[in-house]
Order: sequence, then C-alpha cells, then structure tokens
Amino acid sequence: MPSKIVSAIKNKYFLSLSGNVIMSGLGMLTMAIIYRSLDIQMVGVWVLFQSTLLLVDTFRSGFLTTAFIKFYAGSHPERTAEIAGSAWVVGLCITGILVVINIPVMFFLNDIHDPGYMLFFKWSGLCFILMLPTFIATCVLQGEQRFDRMLYVRGVNQGGFLLFILVLIIIGKISLMGVLFSYLLSYFITSVYVIVMGWARINTIRHKSRKTILELYHFGKFSVGTTISANLFGASDAFIINLMLGKAALAVYNLGQSLMQLVEILLRSFAATAMPSLSAAYAQDSPIGVIHIMKKYIGMLTVVLIPIIICGWALADLPIYIIGGGKYIGTQAANVFRLFLAFSLLYPADRFFGLTLDVINRPIINFYKVLIMLAINISMDFLGIYIFGNIYGAALSTGIWVIAGVAMGYFALNNKYHKFSFWDSYTLGFSESKLLLANTLQKLRPKK
Repeated sequence: MPSKIVSAIKNKYFLSLSGNVIMSGLGMLTMAIIYRSLDIQMVGVWVLFQSTLLLVDTFRSGFLTTAFIKFYAGSHPERTAEIAGSAWVVGLCITGILVVINIPVMFFLNDIHDPGYMLFFKWSGLCFILMLPTFIATCVLQGEQRFDRMLYVRGVNQGGFLLFILVLIIIGKISLMGVLFSYLLSYFITSVYVIVMGWARINTIRHKSRKTILELYHFGKFSVGTTISANLFGASDAFIINLMLGKAALAVYNLGQSLMQLVEILLRSFAATAMPSLSAAYAQDSPIGVIHIMKKYIGMLTVVLIPIIICGWALADLPIYIIGGGKYIGTQAANVFRLFLAFSLLYPADRFFGLTLDVINRPIINFYKVLIMLAINISMDFLGIYIFGNIYGAALSTGIWVIAGVAMGYFALNNKYHKFSFWDSYTLGFSESKLLLANTLQKLRPKK
C-alpha cells in the first residue's frame, strides 16, 4: 500500500499539479497579506505594476516556452544542449532589448504621473534580468518533465517572497517599496539556486547554433500568441479599469479575478503534461491521436471544473473575506469572481485548441486569433464600463472574447488539420474521468 501511494505521488500529473498548487497557494497567501497590509490605493498600484511587468515579460516567455519544449522534449543529449544554449541566446537578446528600450524612459520619469507605471519603468529592467535564469530553468525542467524539480524552484521563489514580506511585517516596515524589493530578492535567490543546481543549463551557451536560434525565433514569433493569451486579457482589463475607474476599482476587480488561480492551476498543470504527448503524436504523423489527446484533456478538465464552479458560486463571499478582509465585503469582487467562474467552463477548450495549433505548426493562426480576441476584449471593456459604469462591464467582456476564441480555434483545427466534433470532447472527458477514477481506486485498494 505505501509503495502504491509513493508511486502515485511520483506520477508526473500529480507532481505538475502539486507544483502549481503550491505556487498558486503561496501566491494567494502572499496576495492576502499584501491586500490586508496596504491600503486599497497602494494595492491598486502594485496590481498595475505586476500586470504591466507580467504582460511585457510574456513576450519573452511566449517566444521561448512552447518552441523550447517542442524541440527539446525527447531529443538526444547533444541536441538538447544545442537547444538550451540557443534558448539562452534568444532569452538574453530579448531581455537586452527590453532593458535598452526602457533606458530612455528613465530620463522622463518625472513626467509619468501614474505611480504604477512609474514603478514599472523604474524597476522593470532589473526584474527582467533577475527573472531570466529562473524562466530558462522552468523551460528545461518542463521539457525534461522533471516536475519534482519545478516544485522546488517554485517553492523557493514564492516561499522566499512570502518570507521576506512576513519579515517586513514583523519589523513594522511593510510598504509598497518593501513588497517590490522582496519580489526582486526572491527572484535573485531563485535564479542563483537554479544556476548552482545546474537546472538552468547556462553552461550550454557554448553549444548554441545559428540554425537552432533561427528555429526558435521563427516558431516563437507566432507561438507567442498562445502564451500571451493567459496574461494579455487580464492586463488590458487592468489598464482600462485604471484609466476609467481608478486604483480602488482595480484592486477590487483584481481580487475577484485573482481567485481564478484555482482554474489556472488546473489549466497550467494539464497543459504542461499534455504538450509532450501532443508533440509525440504529431511527430508520429497521427492526426487522430493528436485530436484524441486534445479532446480528452478538454473534456476531463471541464468535468473537474463543474463542482469547483458550483462551490465557487455558492461560497464566493468567503474567499473574498479570507483574502481581502472585511473592507472588501459588500464590494463587487464576489460577483466578478462568479462571472469569471461561469466563463471558465470554456477555458479548457480555448487553451487546448491554441496549444494544439502550436503543436501542429500553425502558430500563425494562434497569433491572429489572439489579436482578434484582444481587439474584442479591449473594445468590449470600454463599451461595458461606459454602459454599466463599474467593473461588471469589464468582467462581462471576458465571456465574449472566450466564446470568439473557442469558435476560431475549433474552425481552424477542423479546416486546417482534422475534422472532429466539439461536443465529443465532453463525452470523451466524462468517460476518461470515470476510467481514471476507477483505476486510481483500484490501485489504492489493498490486495486480499
């Protein structure tokens, strides 16, 4: 029996999920402390800074993550060294460009009146540099499916950030700048850790090749569309709400939206484990296999989400109170959370349609799809906030672009790759979920 439990724990799906759970759990705890320790205006400044930082950094992660894993997973050692070294070169180039672009702005900081943007332009260059080794290491570990090591990396990063903030609270020095320096220090320590452990494979830079650099570049310039979709829409919401409604409304909206981390945990975990399987099926020239894997993940994720959505609707005020405290009870945060939960039923289809388009070498379709979805989101944000006069207008726009994204992904895969039934994803997912549950119970059942 113990050996069966150990075997289940070492399963890549469990490790991927637990890594994301720990990272998001620590992140939610840290956010709760920040929400309770800073006033609502300063929380809004921090949200705007982080939204802008993560959005810009998405261009780097979007360029490299999918391309890296696609070429790295399953390759022989010489090839993986070449890919890792070339990824370092591409990552350094993108980081250098981001830093250089930011330098001229430093001379005009006094002309920037929004404290959130001022914080970004002043400190983003250092953030991008400190985050690079950690980012490369997570790409390597995901490509090798070493989710146990990814668990350590995420634990050091999020755990360090939380620890430094707790120290500031204990010594009575908690402030917005204190939170920022804690963030920077946590990434510095994590990056040193992954370099010392050899997980960032920084020594492979000497194995770089012009051919592989160009492979990563040409694939990444379009695959950025899939990765950017996870951050771009939330970031555009933040910019528009900050512009039209102010920092306090942004803090309330972000609280409701951030509770969707549970859904993101599932999406990231399943996507991380599905990517190598989809790539392998595509490499074997099996369209039926690719579509089957895609539909299985879409259906199973949706089945898992249904009870989460029901519980979330019923208990929405409880997590708002736990994380934000009493000052956020009675605000629109709980209803924003409920709206996002309702739309999340379509998140698995949108995410895996996009992931599959990348795997079958159609990243340009994803790129155009995301641009259209972004245009819909931005226009609907402005229109919704204008009509409703509050953050509900921004939350409702999410449902429109998610439906548009699912429709575009579905028709693209049917017309450009292999025909399939959209609803089959859910029947397959239900069957696979029952089978997985039965097999798990069977394995854990003691032998007579």
